[in-house]
Amino acid sequence: MMGDIGEFNTARFAEPFAIEVGLKLDDLKTPTTLIEPYIPDDLDHLTNLHPHHEDHLPLGIEETEEEQQKHWFVGSIDQGTTSSRFLIFNGEGEPVASHQIEFENLYPKSGWHEHEPLELLKSVEDCIDGAMKKFAELGYSKDNIRSIGITNQRETTVVWDRNTGEPLYNAVVWPDTRTNSLVRELKSRPEAGKLMDLCGLPLSTYPSSVKLLWLIDNVEAVKRAYEERRLAFGTVDSWLIYRLNGGAKAKKPIHVTDSTNASRTMFMNLRTLQYDETLLKFFGIDRTKVQLPRIVPSSDPECFGKVSYGSLSGIPIAGCLGDQSSALVGQCGFSPGQAKNTYGTGCFLLYNVGTEPVISKYGLLATVAYDFGHGRAPVYALEGSIAVAGSGVKFLMKNMGFIEESSEINTLAESVPDNGGVVFVTAFSGLFAPYWIDDAKGTLFGVTQHTQKGHIARATLEATCYQTKAILDAMEKDSKHKLESLAVDGGLSSSDLCMQTQADITGIRVDRPKMRETTALGAAIAAGLATGVWKELNDLKEVNSAGRKVFEPKMGTKEARRLFRKWEQAVEMSRGWLRADGDEEGDECEGGGEDGEKKKRKKEEEQEEEKTSISKKRRCEE
Repeated sequence: MMGDIGEFNTARFAEPFAIEVGLKLDDLKTPTTLIEPYIPDDLDHLTNLHPHHEDHLPLGIEETEEEQQKHWFVGSIDQGTTSSRFLIFNGEGEPVASHQIEFENLYPKSGWHEHEPLELLKSVEDCIDGAMKKFAELGYSKDNIRSIGITNQRETTVVWDRNTGEPLYNAVVWPDTRTNSLVRELKSRPEAGKLMDLCGLPLSTYPSSVKLLWLIDNVEAVKRAYEERRLAFGTVDSWLIYRLNGGAKAKKPIHVTDSTNASRTMFMNLRTLQYDETLLKFFGIDRTKVQLPRIVPSSDPECFGKVSYGSLSGIPIAGCLGDQSSALVGQCGFSPGQAKNTYGTGCFLLYNVGTEPVISKYGLLATVAYDFGHGRAPVYALEGSIAVAGSGVKFLMKNMGFIEESSEINTLAESVPDNGGVVFVTAFSGLFAPYWIDDAKGTLFGVTQHTQKGHIARATLEATCYQTKAILDAMEKDSKHKLESLAVDGGLSSSDLCMQTQADITGIRVDRPKMRETTALGAAIAAGLATGVWKELNDLKEVNSAGRKVFEPKMGTKEARRLFRKWEQAVEMSRGWLRADGDEEGDECEGGGEDGEKKKRKKEEEQEEEKTSISKKRRCEE
């Protein structure tokens, strides 16, 4: 039975009880205030206490705070490159309902990659409805959901008419390479070398800035909207938040982004977390002609507005994180030195560096890991981005017909004992970190009459592992710290063969959680922190900690180095394909006449010097 009632005289227990029996909190200053006469006669509306509660809860209190947490729910929109999802998590970070829809990826020309913005929105709406139907079947309603968060593919660029709210062109997706010649021109400008220190990103086809420039220069509807000062720009998060709040029809349209997404545009200063005039001037962006989204923290109860229609009407949008930052949060990588690698369409490795940005000297990106605001300092990360991971498996399935389902890649790769000497440089969009080779294309090396589908399947998985190894080497140089364990997630992480290969090639432990929806969980955490589901990061220490599987390195160091050297050789040999093909921007990129020849000779000399340097490095290692 209950002991001295005084031991429960805390705000945690007394205030709810006072509300229940109609007392003021001041009346509860002494233990005797809680004596029987003040207990209401009719307690039928209260849920019956479980017997074990009687020993530790005062009358009228049904659950501890920890037990209540199990009944709080947060939704998460996860809008990715190939599909959209909506998941609902409980207060322990466990998914209880979800729905996923794949949508069409458009490839109108070689190197071009687009999405239809209204189809993205429709896929999200349908996922919400599908998950909410399953949630209702469990006996819940939208009233049980405190808030929702959004996580999204990052650099993908959407433009729309701010007057009508309608898109002006398809979304240009992050791996798109149509801006190759534009990037080369921008790199030739004297100010180009100063950009990375301001925004953390190198000039490449990757960020949103060059995509927006291309759209303004090449799409008449976008150019006209820009000149008429009615152009709105945003990444996918901005587009979804804008439309879910009612778009142009809203009383006060919501056009915002968070700092993790804004840090992928090359328009935001990495230290101030606001748009930088030097960066905007370099790209020739006139802010009076284009509406840029307001940059806000990743977790906030008001900045992102509320869903204005549908099965979540009235529910606050309280969190927003770019997908890779969201995965780091979902892995609870809150301490400097922690890292995660997400094996999705591409592959993205984030390394928490703390509250000061680190500008890489070895080909990595500096980015915002998360910014939870409310007096908390923003946290930064070093990032290595690989353009092709799961999309390489999709290529074998859809383009080559090797398999019927992505899940069959493991079986096919294990049909042979090794790669049979095959190396596949999966440079479908050039090579990202740490190489940044825009003129590379996908190249298979070592193919003989002995080569089978299994060898190519294994080489496809290995390509992601080799690039991850290159990124980890660069991170070690930048941070002066060797990583001891790598947390992983994403679809391709389900392959035990791929994860064991990753451990063997890198020589470090690979740690895979049982619940791999970490990207969606990160957005839910951001929303939950803003709306009281969790109060501080310490409340999350047990989230997603059960059932993890660790892959220990099994390959000898000498053999791992030999295989990696072969990969590096293949990377060097994959260079130059775009320039060599005059039909694909080669002449345009280098320029014609005498100036073009000079540029070409200079480039060839630089590449020869780089090859010599790499050869010397290899001899030293050997």
